[in-house]
Amino acid sequence: MTHRLAITMGDPMGIGPEVILKALADRQLQEQIQMTVVGSASILQETYSRLAPHGQLLANPDDLSILDIPLPDEVAEELKLGEGNGASGWASFAYLQEAISQTLCGHFQGIVTGPIAKSAWKAAGYDYPGQTELLAEKSSTEQFGMLFVGRSPHTQWQLVTLLATTHIPLAKVPEILTPTLLNQKLQLLVNVLRDQFGLSQPRIAIAGLNPHSGEQGQLGTEEMDWIIPWVEASRQAYPHLTLDGPVPPDTLWVKPAQAWYNASFAAQTHDAYLALYHDQGLIPVKMMAFDRAVNTSIGLPFIRTSPDHGTAFDIAGQGLAHATSMTAAIQLATELVYQKSVIS
Repeated sequence: MTHRLAITMGDPMGIGPEVILKALADRQLQEQIQMTVVGSASILQETYSRLAPHGQLLANPDDLSILDIPLPDEVAEELKLGEGNGASGWASFAYLQEAISQTLCGHFQGIVTGPIAKSAWKAAGYDYPGQTELLAEKSSTEQFGMLFVGRSPHTQWQLVTLLATTHIPLAKVPEILTPTLLNQKLQLLVNVLRDQFGLSQPRIAIAGLNPHSGEQGQLGTEEMDWIIPWVEASRQAYPHLTLDGPVPPDTLWVKPAQAWYNASFAAQTHDAYLALYHDQGLIPVKMMAFDRAVNTSIGLPFIRTSPDHGTAFDIAGQGLAHATSMTAAIQLATELVYQKSVIS
């Protein structure tokens, strides 16, 4: 079976076109899997023509497989480099829609999504919290999650972090966080560790919610009221797992940080970490792996990864964008596509 990846251009007026061309300049990356860029061929060509003469190492669009998405004249006329607006939102939405459609019909086994601007989507009339929600809706997926993966350039140790809750106000976390939600997220995590990472008996650490995991009720009662009983019940439900927690959030990330820089600490870490809210998980991820973390949507019927950065409109078209995270997203998607095919 031939494995294929779709790479969506993201917002065409951000750094998406640039980081894609920079990532695909790596011939070894291209040799691992068949890749098709889903976007506007003319914008990729403009990006190449603007930056290549100034010593930037980029793939020539003429050498790439490109699924060109036509832009209506009224959209193309409103595009302004370095600015997200309704036109750029329309374009990035159209790119992703086509990639999803082609993937669901079996043409691609995975999608690597370039960064989009949620405000531009809203300006175009598309009211979604992000790309993950559109991917889930179009694939009829009810249970999904945001998993972040970063591989250390110092030790090759891999940090894997799942968020139990994502883009909600901090004040709503204790309300949204329930045993039912954690059951769903843990099941997703167990499935992806087994099916895409090849781990049948993983070690998983679960963060506490409150400082010091509540300090026996002195700093919050959620741990004593239901999180600790939930962890105990989960150990019974998953006897093949090692579940540690709730681990005080301020110490949970000490061993991962040590393993990131010193391989001798790797044996003391976990295979995955379940953080209970957005910043609890993403502050350590971004501190350790800011330029190489990958956002992976789990629960979908296909692989989806994305670089863990935004559109960076302020530097678009200037040749200043780093492609490290896009390269990591393509590499991880390639590995997961092959792993999934072996297990399937």
